Amino acid sequence: MSSKTSAVLKANKEAGNGNLIGYFPAGYPTLEKSIEASIAMCENGVDVLELGVPYSDPVMDGIVIQEATQEALENGFKLKQTFDAVRAITAKVDTPVLVMTYWNPVIQYGIENFARDLAEAGGAGLITPDLIPDEAKEWLEISDKYDLDRVFLGTPSSSPERMKTACDLSRGFVYAVSTMGITGARAEVDANARKVVAKVREASSTANTAVGIGISTADQVVEVNSYSDGAIVGSAFVRAFAEGGVEALAAKTQELSARLKK
Repeated sequence: MSSKTSAVLKANKEAGNGNLIGYFPAGYPTLEKSIEASIAMCENGVDVLELGVPYSDPVMDGIVIQEATQEALENGFKLKQTFDAVRAITAKVDTPVLVMTYWNPVIQYGIENFARDLAEAGGAGLITPDLIPDEAKEWLEISDKYDLDRVFLGTPSSSPERMKTACDLSRGFVYAVSTMGITGARAEVDANARKVVAKVREASSTANTAVGIGISTADQVVEVNSYSDGAIVGSAFVRAFAEGGVEALAAKTQELSARLKK
């Protein structure tokens, strides 16, 4: 199985560069605006795009992302428009686009239907924060069929056995959750992040791992890249867009990515 996401992350690291993975919600504030915003992020320094699926019960999302996804839903976002967004973004940029979604919408849409439509739209795969590998049998089979990345989470509380399973079954990267709880910018990235990455390194010599939850500054992006394969930023991008539109979002992307490339 190939992985466009893994190839990008590894190529940057081998060149001595870092990786910035950026999140933006599909449909926020409208489908067209979210496509424009996502393309701007890819054109201004994001190496991998996380396109979020708005969901009515976002248990892991911080307030900035919750408010954005709620606005998308209130403005009429429908799940199937995720694929319209992916298709429009991948038509303009080569950046791998991973869809980040809770598992319930995928089940409602049909796991194979979702995978087929995502692959046909040019998507790289899925990040599934509330799906653990032990319960992912059908997704494992279908993602193999459609050659899609599958990103599982590693947490501070993951046992060595669970971490090995996450590493073995993830494709693209393992999402290292630096702090248990909801997403959102924090003044300091938890020291737990280093521990989670160390667990991934112990469990696998080949798995990529990127750190998310709490990263919002260029210093943090550089620091996280010093010991992992990438930094994941979400709330800081959504806030920038909310405050200043696409122009401010592009500037924030440049700011956070500027020190990652030689």
